[in-house]
Amino acid sequence: MKLKLKAELWDKMHYLFRDFNDRMVHLALYYDYHIDIEKLKTVLICFFEKAPVLHSSFVDTKIAAYWEVREYHIDDVLTAAYPDDPEAAVDEFLTQYIPPESDIQMKAAVFYHDGKSVLCIVENHMCMDGGDFKSFINALCGAYTKYDLEGISPVELRTGTREYSSVYGDYSYTEQRMAKNLYRNVCAKDDHRFPLTRESVRDVSFISRRTIPAFKFDKIKSAGKRRGATVNDMLLTAYFYSLYELAGYDKTESVTISCAVDLRRHIKDNSGAGFTNQTAFMQCAVPERGGDIFETLVYVTASSERYKKDKFMGLYGLPLLNLGYSVLPQAVSEEVIKIGYSNPLLAMSNIGVLDEKALALSGNEPTGGFMTGAVKYKPYALLSATTLRKQITLSMCVRGNEEDRGIVERFFDLMEKNLDVLAGSE
Repeated sequence: MKLKLKAELWDKMHYLFRDFNDRMVHLALYYDYHIDIEKLKTVLICFFEKAPVLHSSFVDTKIAAYWEVREYHIDDVLTAAYPDDPEAAVDEFLTQYIPPESDIQMKAAVFYHDGKSVLCIVENHMCMDGGDFKSFINALCGAYTKYDLEGISPVELRTGTREYSSVYGDYSYTEQRMAKNLYRNVCAKDDHRFPLTRESVRDVSFISRRTIPAFKFDKIKSAGKRRGATVNDMLLTAYFYSLYELAGYDKTESVTISCAVDLRRHIKDNSGAGFTNQTAFMQCAVPERGGDIFETLVYVTASSERYKKDKFMGLYGLPLLNLGYSVLPQAVSEEVIKIGYSNPLLAMSNIGVLDEKALALSGNEPTGGFMTGAVKYKPYALLSATTLRKQITLSMCVRGNEEDRGIVERFFDLMEKNLDVLAGSE
């Protein structure tokens, strides 16, 4: 009999998101170092055995959904190449799609060029979110180093529950009762959208990214601190202000951007959990653009602070989703949830800092890199941000055309300009 794994709440939700995005999470890390492909294969084999969801197929019977563990070959997981144009190879690899019914849910590649290496990984968001993907990659790099330098078998990988309900574990009994009764839906209800072209069957997936130089990071951070704002608030403010200009929104209109919230903030010790999804959204709204970008920043920080003061931030609606998936057949539950769920047209995910020391391979830290969220289908848009070596990489994954690519590049120009203004550089 084939081994089956439970499909958790967020696994099912990201499966439902197939109508809105491709559900892939993408990573690229650049090294001035020649990665040993055979040793990396050994580490990945060990990790895949510790986390069997990575070599499982998602089965949707319409009555129930579950993961079925499959056999696989490591050469289908990890490949190596010596492309003439490494960046073109990176882009082509990262924009691929892994169907949920595939035997594997993660693919990796190493591209070699001039003695350097680029490590690229694509994984299904149904298996883990950006927060746990960062932890997975840190463990992967640490295990590679121990195996390469010390000959230690790479079997140390966090395992345990993948259940969404672990977010309640550190609450008191009374608080748990309160949290598990937060049925109120807090989905986005804003019709403002990113000004992309109309959807077409000729659209293709692409990833546009812009790196903010490291010397600007401290300026952005310190300028924000003086105004009671985090780096995330500064990024979000630039996002709002840039959109008003790019899309031509009336400056008196209220706009909402959905911001990803890592629900592990509610978990004191996550070391006993398996790799999974624990991400929800909060709705950050500004009542108007503001007279200048600093007034926009005041609106953003005020909106963020309202959510941060709520001890149950991000937990609203989870009991409703759990009820829908628990009492109804899979196909029916999806239709019912779609009625009450509104996918945000505008979203931002600040995945946070990529730790260059944790990502070192045998003492060789990455010289650059980024992680980004799923390829969104128009009219939906997601801005992702990661910081490595104080370089902030902004990225948008879009299924679109060359005109859309130009629109995104114009958006990044505005983001850079507005971040400079916020940091006092202009």
